[in-house]
Amino acid sequence: MGSPHARRPSPLVGGPEGSDAPKSQARGRGETSAGAKGASGAEPGRTACSGFGAGLGAGRVLDPGHREPEAPPWEPPPPVPAPFPSLLWGPRGGGAVGRLGPLSAAWVLCPPSGLCPQRVSGVALSPGHQCGNGQCSHLRGGGRLGSVPRRVAPSDHNRAMGTALVYHEDMTVARLLWDDPECEMECPERLTVALEQLRRRGLEQRCLRLAAREASEAELGLVHSPEYVAMVRGTQGLGKGELQALSGQYDTVYFHPSTFHCARLAAGATLQLVDAVLTGAAHNGLALVRPPGHHSQRTAANGFCVFNNVAIAAEYAKQKHGLHRILIVDWDVHHGQGTQYIFEDDPSVLYFSWHRYEHGRFWPYLRESDADEVGRGHGRGFTVNLPWNQVGMGNADYVAAFLHVLLPLAFEFDPELVLISAGFDSVIGDPEGQMRVTPECFAHLTQLLLVLARGRVCAVLEGGYHLELLAESVCMTVQALLGDPAPPLLGAMVPCGSALESIQRVRAAHAPHWTSLQHQDMAPVLSPSIGSPEARPPPRPPAGAEYMVAAATEAVEALRALLDQLRLRPLPPVRTAIALTSTDVALVLPPGVLHQEGSAPREETEAWARPHEALVRDEALTALGKVSSGIAATPALATAATLDVAIRRGLYLGAQRLLCVAVGQLQRPPHLSDDGRILWLDIGGPEAAALSMFHVSVPLPGATGGLLNCVLGLVLPLAYGFQPDVVLVALGPAPGLHDSHSALLASMLRGPAGGRVLALVQESKPQLTGALARALHGEAPPSLGPCSAASPKDTQALKHLREQLEPKWRMLQVAVTSPGSLQSAEGELFAPQN
Repeated sequence: MGSPHARRPSPLVGGPEGSDAPKSQARGRGETSAGAKGASGAEPGRTACSGFGAGLGAGRVLDPGHREPEAPPWEPPPPVPAPFPSLLWGPRGGGAVGRLGPLSAAWVLCPPSGLCPQRVSGVALSPGHQCGNGQCSHLRGGGRLGSVPRRVAPSDHNRAMGTALVYHEDMTVARLLWDDPECEMECPERLTVALEQLRRRGLEQRCLRLAAREASEAELGLVHSPEYVAMVRGTQGLGKGELQALSGQYDTVYFHPSTFHCARLAAGATLQLVDAVLTGAAHNGLALVRPPGHHSQRTAANGFCVFNNVAIAAEYAKQKHGLHRILIVDWDVHHGQGTQYIFEDDPSVLYFSWHRYEHGRFWPYLRESDADEVGRGHGRGFTVNLPWNQVGMGNADYVAAFLHVLLPLAFEFDPELVLISAGFDSVIGDPEGQMRVTPECFAHLTQLLLVLARGRVCAVLEGGYHLELLAESVCMTVQALLGDPAPPLLGAMVPCGSALESIQRVRAAHAPHWTSLQHQDMAPVLSPSIGSPEARPPPRPPAGAEYMVAAATEAVEALRALLDQLRLRPLPPVRTAIALTSTDVALVLPPGVLHQEGSAPREETEAWARPHEALVRDEALTALGKVSSGIAATPALATAATLDVAIRRGLYLGAQRLLCVAVGQLQRPPHLSDDGRILWLDIGGPEAAALSMFHVSVPLPGATGGLLNCVLGLVLPLAYGFQPDVVLVALGPAPGLHDSHSALLASMLRGPAGGRVLALVQESKPQLTGALARALHGEAPPSLGPCSAASPKDTQALKHLREQLEPKWRMLQVAVTSPGSLQSAEGELFAPQN
């Protein structure tokens, strides 16, 4: 960082009303954007296509005149040795390989947007196929048992248009008119490069496009003073010299004659997105806007921000749509102090921000950015600051912060809407953040937020100054909003000691205010951040040339790794498939789910309920295409055998690591070894026990709060630490979970395995099967509503397990217990090799 210049005196730059605390100081930004101004020179909106179904790859864009070759002639599948439905996966590099067994002669594929399933490579269709209006039925002849094809009704949730994308080209007009190294990185190319990449990936074409409108001055007045709005309006008639002089009165801000128009469009685009989501026109969406907003205060522009887009949207949602609980997640690398000041005494808005802080040595140099700032008055406990006190934080640190801080509070808060201040300057290679988060991590963070508020999530662009990686991060976020599986996170998932210390401090600060953090035996805080301005160390000097070269190299490697993942592990043509043993008219599925159904004699199926070695090696199981996730419904007596064969088949196909989550009365197969390939997690065991590093048992929690503590504090940390190729979720006899709880578990387990999840359920449970299908297909699980607190017994059981497992599974840790504790366990950690 550059040396801070003197704080610019201005009556408009100050603390919140009634406060003497300083609210801004000079922004010592010495760096300039290291990003180039574009990606490849390919023509946007066009992708070459060769071969049957090649045009429907993950995110590919088809030329308007594109025509696919005709599908090859249909041939009946080879015989299968037993009447068993299975959906089984190979290793990550080979995609998800699925076979929907011999129990049915009917296939139902209902693709969204009226796409003909003949464009889905690997799915054989009968010659008599007809497609229309997005509702298709495909009769597959030659089946031994036979069945009648039927139309699957779409769920109500899927009748909306999906993901909205709000943008207006006028937001690229405002630009810096004079030399200012601090401001030049906030440039119009931030929008154009991101939009071009969305088009190249075919993501824009899958969204509901909305043209932004200008916010009215009354709407701006929801959070800004009339005098401030009038001042910004007046910039339209100023000359270059006057604009530069006015800009100098604020902290790292530049004005342009079009700033008022652009800033009104940015705020209006955010409001338009909120309207679309809250009226049901879209499930979720992204507002691609500039200028950003989260630093802007009631009476002052600040840090490139003119109007506080997200804060205006929150007030708008409360006043126009009658909402009472709104969660704002600010994942920009800078503290959004403007948003914090606006809502610091408001209990209807839960504001969460993680940000580069370095004990107060990073902009905006505010005491209010530290972990012990929790809000004021009625808003105490509703401001959550997670300060990062060193640079270089990576994926594991950010995921751990979500699991151990944000999500426990968010579920307890039970928001009706989630607003994301989506800054991408923590991505690796960004000159501002100097962090090491990879673009695909933002897909995981988005997926974790989509389980809240019935999936009503609105992301609004804030910062991000490495152009290529900004564009990739935007694409990852939109891909997650669309329901696509997130690419697996590469590298060991081990939070650093500084991150654990920050997590420990914020949990301790908020334990008095949140039930979900109480009774968890908080460890004492070792070294609090420097609080008083007098004791604060001086700001860091700007990053040297050596660091910038190293950061640029890391950015190139991260970008190459992501592109390799997208090329070698494309999205499967079928996202979700279901195999059932019998037809059930009560089953409601989302469009796009590949569905097999049929009826086999019960005695024939139950007689087969034992491990079948020949089936494990039979290549006939891989006859049908590729799928990402699936559900197999079997008779109760066959559930254990089904799980056993699924494990064997996954290992046979080359999966290196399988996570098995068994819920209910299911015994671990005796042949499983503790060689690191299989992690068995039993939810519903008789007692809490870590029988080995790879065999964990925990009683089923009795309350919703206990279940959430178990999922967020045990299941997901183990899953992200293990980094499985496949997740098997088996709901055995007497699982003891509500359908909504099962759907939540399946939905949240999509992330660690890149979407490869197989759920095994008992037959004759259409509501459960439908809920799982929607969750695995990318829809938001049902809302859990207000959460009852975990019982002391459940809390103690979880604490007992964590104490046993934390030394080897570092994603479980939430505190640094001693200065040498992290190093002492280093040699015993499980660190999978990708």
